[in-house]
Amino acid sequence: MRFGFWMPVFGGWLRNVPDEGMRADWAYVRDLTIAAERQGWDLTLIAELNLNDIKGIEAPALDAWSTAAALAAVTSTLELMVAVRPNFHHPALFAKQAANIDNIAGGRLTLNVVSSWWADEARQYGLQFDQHDDRYARTAEWLAVVDGLWSEERFSHEGRFYRTEAAICAPKPIASPRPRVYAGGESDAAKAMIAARCDSYVMHGDPPEVIAAKVADMRARRSALGLPPMTFGMAGYAIVRDSEAEAEAELARITTLSGDPPAGYDNFDQWLSGTQLEREFQIREYSVSNRGLRAGLVGTPAQVRARIADYEAAGVDLLLLQMSPQAEEMARFAETVIAPWRASGG
Repeated sequence: MRFGFWMPVFGGWLRNVPDEGMRADWAYVRDLTIAAERQGWDLTLIAELNLNDIKGIEAPALDAWSTAAALAAVTSTLELMVAVRPNFHHPALFAKQAANIDNIAGGRLTLNVVSSWWADEARQYGLQFDQHDDRYARTAEWLAVVDGLWSEERFSHEGRFYRTEAAICAPKPIASPRPRVYAGGESDAAKAMIAARCDSYVMHGDPPEVIAAKVADMRARRSALGLPPMTFGMAGYAIVRDSEAEAEAELARITTLSGDPPAGYDNFDQWLSGTQLEREFQIREYSVSNRGLRAGLVGTPAQVRARIADYEAAGVDLLLLQMSPQAEEMARFAETVIAPWRASGG
């Protein structure tokens, strides 16, 4: 199992807790990431949104790609998985930018390709917002252009969304044959595109038996295309405490909503309306993003390690974790979960 953390580009992950004691600024994420390397974390996921999805749109949100470039220069081992939304980046210009960051990082850049869901954000920035299945058609073509520029000396393309004419991208990325491409999605259109074009499938949090079925489905899709096996990641929110009672008390604290909905609720409601996920509002779904609490990574270190073993048996090889306050909780998790897991041969 590999252990990754979400970079707190929004200043936290809890919609019911206004101040989590972590700032959406360069100094905080720099220090957090350098500490994470020392602690033994494998990867960081840097989300890409121009508006703050967690604390409300008026709150600051760090830019993903300039943050990634800066982190590439001050780290040496951590994989930098950076989210990219095709409708926000022309693929030829993106290929050039990302190749340069990969060179700065010494081949540690990977992509998390996200087919956009937030219509209001696209409208504010004057950008194209595709309907559901069109998002994946755009993403497939976008990836084809990026791959072409990374693999050919000159690349020409004439498609539905993009055009290039003998375009040059040099230097190429260090990672070969390209930086790893992660993507997630639950519709048939998303899964078909990911099976054909990507290297890894990432999922929202769900119980192990649900995840096992999703892994089996994607493995079958991949095999039917005659392509090499994929790897599988899952998002989760982790709470580790000395006792189960302490962990449950922290869970109650972060999921309690009193008074009017916080600033981020409108964005959450729009996200639900734009997906094929279940529609019923659940307070725990709202309080922590990406269905993180469904993963059940709440309890003592031994309980959390046992739960991780269940996910590994289900086919997951990467956990993408959120926690709060992040610096303190990541240090605790590394000491009580990651280090013993590896010491036992996990």
